[in-house]
Parts: sequence; C-alpha cells; structure tokens
Amino acid sequence: MLKKKELILISFMLFSMFFGAGNLIFPAFLGRSAGEDVWLSLAGFILTAVGLPILGVLAVAKAGSLDTLVNRVHPVFAFLFPFLIYVSIGPGLAIPRAGSTAYEMGLKPFLPAEGVSQPMVLFFYTVVFFAITLWLSLNPSKLVDRFGKLLTPLLLIMIVIIFVKSLLTPIGAFSEATGAYAQNGFFQGFMDGYLTMDALAALVFGIVVANTIRTKGVTDSKSVSKYMGYAGIIAGVLLASIYGILAFFGASSTSHGEAENGAQVLTIVMNQLFGGVGIVMLGLLFTLACLCVCIGLVISCSQYFSTIFPKLSYAKWAVVLTVISLLLANMGLTQILSISVPILGAIYPVAVVLIVLGLCQDWITNQVYLVATLFTAAFSVLETINSTFLGRALDSALSFVPLYDKGVGWILPAVIGVIIGLLISGRAGGSGAREESGAGVSNASPGLAE
Repeated sequence: MLKKKELILISFMLFSMFFGAGNLIFPAFLGRSAGEDVWLSLAGFILTAVGLPILGVLAVAKAGSLDTLVNRVHPVFAFLFPFLIYVSIGPGLAIPRAGSTAYEMGLKPFLPAEGVSQPMVLFFYTVVFFAITLWLSLNPSKLVDRFGKLLTPLLLIMIVIIFVKSLLTPIGAFSEATGAYAQNGFFQGFMDGYLTMDALAALVFGIVVANTIRTKGVTDSKSVSKYMGYAGIIAGVLLASIYGILAFFGASSTSHGEAENGAQVLTIVMNQLFGGVGIVMLGLLFTLACLCVCIGLVISCSQYFSTIFPKLSYAKWAVVLTVISLLLANMGLTQILSISVPILGAIYPVAVVLIVLGLCQDWITNQVYLVATLFTAAFSVLETINSTFLGRALDSALSFVPLYDKGVGWILPAVIGVIIGLLISGRAGGSGAREESGAGVSNASPGLAE
C-alpha cells in the first residue's frame, strides 16, 4: 500500500512529465486572445488539455497496460500504433523540440548578436542539456526523488511566486476577446487543448508510472491500476490550476506590447512584473519544464524500445535516443515538424478513440475496437493527406462531414464505427469478447533493473 506522501510524489512526477514548454505557451496565449472571455475559453481548454490526458492514464490503468489496450484492436495495430507514438513524441519530434526550445528561451535571449548567429553555440548548449537529460534518465527508479522532491517543487514554487507578484502588482485589466475567441471562445479553447497532444503522452507515460509504483512495493495489478488512477487525477488538478494561472497572466497582459505567441506573452508578463530579472526567471522556468519532459520521454521510449528490441538494454537505448535527439535538435527542426506533425495529426484521433473505448471496456467487444479504430484511422489519414499533400483539394468533398471545419471531422466516422462494431458483436452473440490472458498491468519493467 502506498503512503500518501509517496502517492503525492508520484503525482508530482507525472505532472512534470506532462508539463513542458508547450504547456506554458498555449494557456498564456489563450488568455491574451480570449481577454474577458478567458474563463469560458479556459474551460474548453481544460476539457481537452487536462481531461483527455488524465482519461488516457485512467484508460491504461483500467486496461492494465498500453499493450493490452492496443491488442484489443489487432496484433498488427498493437505493434504499429505504439511504435508511431513513441517515435513521433520521442526522438522524432518532442525531445529535440524541447531541447531547442530550452535554448531559445533559456540562453538565446542573453547572447550577444554575434553569438546568436553561431551554430556552435546551439550545439554546445544542447550537448550540455542532453547530457543532463541522459544522466537523469539512466536510473528510472530514482525518478520520483528527482521529480517529486526537486524539479516539480521548483516549477510550482516559481509559478506561485509569479502569481502572487501579479496579484500584488496587477499587470493590467482584461480586454475584449479577439479572433476566433470572440466568436466561439469555448470551442476554440477546446481545440487549443486538443492540439497539445498530451493524450498521446498519457498513453506512453503509463508504463513509467506503473513501474514506479511497483518499486514502492505494490505488486498487485488492481492496486497498481488504482494508484495510477489517483496519480492521474492529482496531476490533472495541478495541471488545471497552473493553466488557470497562466491564462490569467495572458489575459492581464493585453494592454502591454504585441505578442504573436505564448512565449512572447510570458516575456511581456515577466518583464512587467520583475524587469530584467523576470527574463532570467522565465528562462529557468522553460529550461526546467523542457528538461522534465525530455527525461520523461527518454525513459518512456527507452523502456518501450528495450522491450520490443531487447538486443539493446534500457541504458543503451537511452544513449541512442538521446544522441538522436541531440543531432535532430541541431539539424533543422522545421523539417522534423513538417514530417512529424502530419503523423501526429493522423494518429491523435485514433488515440482519443482508443482512450474512450478503453474506459468503456466492460460493455464492448474487440469487434467494436477494430471497426471504430479502422474508421477513425481511415478518415484521419485521408484528412492528413488532404491537408499535407493535396493543398486541401478535397475540402469541398469532405465538408459535408459534421465538425470537419472545426478539425474534428473524425468524430462521426468513429461513432459509425462503434455502432457497426456493436451490431457485429450482437450478431456474433458476443463471440468476439476479449480474450486477454495478460489482463492487468504488465509485470515487465524494462530499465528498472539497470
């Protein structure tokens, strides 16, 4: 049985793994754009930026493991889908992006003009950044101590200090909502949270949380799943609270300067509150957030790849993935984004559907998983091809699909897939019920014995 202190520290760890640079930027820019409608827009944002990730953790906890969840669809899907997730949000995009973002916000603002133009400056910075990431990733069993007792408290203390200062010396009044937020603030916030892609991270962080709980002496599968759920809920409450503070910062900054993104919004806020010292604090905040996410992703990806490709140990995979991320962070992130973002756009709706089905597993069979996932994937891939390679030439043909113009046209195919799956299950008389010999949280714990 976990002690309350241990559960809180594990929840802090999960919060830090979610809370990266994007989680700082999105709510701040939402607040600035939504203005007086900030709380309505934030409600939509929290539904998808917090709700979906936490539901993802709960779905993995309920199924026992991501492997159990994806095997309900099809064996081929069970290999291909997790592989795409780990590559996309790991060394293919999220890890190198976090390293370069830490440089952009943590060091670049303090460099002289001639230093900014030198590629070797970025190289040396990322070498140090990823060396620290690797060092802190090589022993996952110490993750709770490093995150729960050090990195997460530092992040939270900094944000609380900034919030208290903003209350004592208000930045400014809220202004009217602008752009899409003026027309439909709630739904725009909903879409912004959907685009954070944290639901994907929730699926892959499950193994790290489960393994961490086991290191505390909890071996029963049901107990592990229960504590995973508790940790997810606590982490979700923390995320929602921090998003509210950041959105408040953004909404208060509308009368100061111009900002095209969340990073610029936070720069304005910190400069108004603390002057030059604020920029240093902001750089440290971004660096800590990026470091936490990189550590969590390196550990998750290394544990996964050492399981499916066991010729390399966890430690060797950690080295390989860190080196790849280091190189990509220095070789043009724009090209990486041009390849990885469409892949993420295609697989994210599938992940959402999988999470919802996982939470409903007591009432559905494998046929529902298969048909609903197939319909969702087919539409998502078609939509991605249309927007990425065809210049949206198929928009007129796809516009009849409800919510297509909102970016969530996959919902109707998913619902149709569920209905057809239920009909097939009924005709089969329930013969397609799951046969899960590995039900419960997998006992494999790659990397923890390293």
